Amino acid sequence: MKIGIPKEVGAGETRVSLVPTAITALKKKKHEVCVESGAGLGAFVSDEDYEKAGAVIVQSAQEVYDAADVVFKVQPLQAHPGTGKHEAEMLREGGTVIGFMAPLTNTDAVRILAARKVTAFSMEFIPRITRAQSMDALSSMATLAGYKAVLIAADHLPRMFPLLMTAAGSIAPATTLVLGAGVAGLQAIATAKRLGARVEAFDPRPAVKEQVESLGAAFVPMETLEDVQTAGGYAKEQSEEFLNKEREAIAGRLPKSDVVITTAQIFGKRAPLLITEDMIKLMPQGAVIVDLAAEQGGNTELTRVNEVVEKHGVSIYGVTNLPAKLPINASQMYAKNITTLFTHLYNDPEKGLDFEDEITRGACLTHAGEIRIESVRQAVNG
Repeated sequence: MKIGIPKEVGAGETRVSLVPTAITALKKKKHEVCVESGAGLGAFVSDEDYEKAGAVIVQSAQEVYDAADVVFKVQPLQAHPGTGKHEAEMLREGGTVIGFMAPLTNTDAVRILAARKVTAFSMEFIPRITRAQSMDALSSMATLAGYKAVLIAADHLPRMFPLLMTAAGSIAPATTLVLGAGVAGLQAIATAKRLGARVEAFDPRPAVKEQVESLGAAFVPMETLEDVQTAGGYAKEQSEEFLNKEREAIAGRLPKSDVVITTAQIFGKRAPLLITEDMIKLMPQGAVIVDLAAEQGGNTELTRVNEVVEKHGVSIYGVTNLPAKLPINASQMYAKNITTLFTHLYNDPEKGLDFEDEITRGACLTHAGEIRIESVRQAVNG
């Protein structure tokens, strides 16, 4: 099959969906790769690097879309500024695309994909099962986001993270509170500990206590009132009573928290509001909040997307797409995820797709003119 790698057109996107080191394995299976010129520059990969790995460089995005049986993408399909077309319209009719699709909000693209009988696989819907871990791009990108969030906080906090003992006196370590002990939260905990902070973590799931403590952080407990996790491993939308209990537990830690990293998100829903403006008033002067849920509405009442809000002596950073701040590693990890998924889907291209397989069935967004994921079908039909 011929795999196409277009340059990402999303604002601020530096990642690329395939790196040269991943091409070797694809070529061993007789696949061909064509790359739009400049596609890898944001991740410090040159056209020459791709050519040395065996890829063909083409000069425009449309050439990639015209030539490719399968297109690998990072960002969801969107309007292409160079052509005036939507990227979903640039795909070959009946072709295939794999990438992040944001289908519950990017419904126009889903309609186009179905109308053009494109087979689309959404990285967000890869099942959270053991044999799909190497394809789990959400977790890969969350790892990088958790790491980078702590560095942003450390850079802007007007004090040091670690304990320091000097002739001028002792400096106490900063206290970092991490909300949510998923992949991003655990990486944030580990990074803050490496920087020398005193770390606490809050999560309504008692089962993660052991993971939090294994990283050297203190676990902030609460009374669990309801099941907070889906069978697929995602957080459930919570009742207001439950959220109030969470806020109560969090508020008790804020007066001593110099840094708060918030990571709580609900797949396809608005992020839970965990920190109100009144709670922010409890924090020390100069404290920093880095909100990883900003794009989904934010975990704090004052969060604004891609803005820094300074109020009550606290700075709230509404960050988005932090993996794009680490494009070399993000592209390496994503390329591994997407090529592993592709190889699984098309292990034998002549036999076609196996929809009896849980991974194939779960990640397939559109096929043969049909929207195959019920929640997306409901969102499109509105």
